[in-house]
Amino acid sequence: MIELKNLERSFRAGHEELWVLRRIALTIREGEFLTIMGPSGAGKSSLLNVLAMLDDQWRGEFFFEGLPVHAMNRKQRSDLARRRIGMVFQSYHLLDDLTVAENLDLPLTYKNIPSKERQALVADTLDRFQIVGKKDLFPNQLSGGQQQLVGIARAVIHKPSLLLADEPTGNLHSAQAREIMELFRELNAEGTTIVQVTHSESNAEYGSRTIELRDGWVHLNTANPPA
Repeated sequence: MIELKNLERSFRAGHEELWVLRRIALTIREGEFLTIMGPSGAGKSSLLNVLAMLDDQWRGEFFFEGLPVHAMNRKQRSDLARRRIGMVFQSYHLLDDLTVAENLDLPLTYKNIPSKERQALVADTLDRFQIVGKKDLFPNQLSGGQQQLVGIARAVIHKPSLLLADEPTGNLHSAQAREIMELFRELNAEGTTIVQVTHSESNAEYGSRTIELRDGWVHLNTANPPA
């Protein structure tokens, strides 16, 4: 699904060039559940932002489902990401002035889906995530765990081929975290490719493979034992 070749990212700090990703060579197979770990400042979120096509200031080659992302302009990358990628953030990123149902509907508006079909997809997703009773509530009326559930539901409602998650359980207590990770395992079993960034060893165990970044370099790349 994804192939990165000699990918690098740096920032200018005065007269210095600070490297956050160095010569990344990485292949992510369709249907894989990959975990990215490493200490703070290792480049984890920078790599996730590249995969999400939110950052275009990198160098190297990036192929997504055979398409050369490095040869695309910003609009082409944005259109591809909206159609094929879902993103789960630690801080939820729900729109406060929209209800739960309206937040779920938002990604569907980018895909030119007819209104009746969108309504059916929203209803199915509310039912699947067991949040039908919350559909008319606003984010500030939900608990942290409920907001994260809505964030994940919004990320997958348009059936992305790739789901990216940045510390998806960082603000949740242990029971909520397990619920979210079991949901990820279910989505992965249904065919969704998942890449998560986490500091949690227990979250990493849900994945099929773990890579560790240190100072922007891939330090370890290991397959996880079967669950």
